[in-house]
Amino acid sequence: MSAVLWPVTARIVTALNDANGMGEHETAMRLMKVVEEAGEASAAYIGMTGQNPRKGVTHTRADVADELCDVIIAATVALHAFTTHPPAVLDAKLHAAARRLNADAPETR
Repeated sequence: MSAVLWPVTARIVTALNDANGMGEHETAMRLMKVVEEAGEASAAYIGMTGQNPRKGVTHTRADVADELCDVIIAATVALHAFTTHPPAVLDAKLHAAARRLNADAPETR
């Protein structure tokens, strides 16, 4: 994971806290931002595949990747509102997912 992810995310959180406060409404807005960014990633994928015949192909793989990065950033910002140790929480979740993947692997004989 990028070494700058958490320090930069912390700076973003501080700037948002200074501008918007830290109340329940702001927490909800940060969570909804994750959903908004996920919608933009989905829209970019639809545009990349040309699924909408009226619009045709409007996006590239790079556009989808860019939008997915926005999802990750929004999620890490939102995570700060739900734990005092976001890097540790994400790290634990990532390792748990990897363990499940290994546990679900078929046995080889």
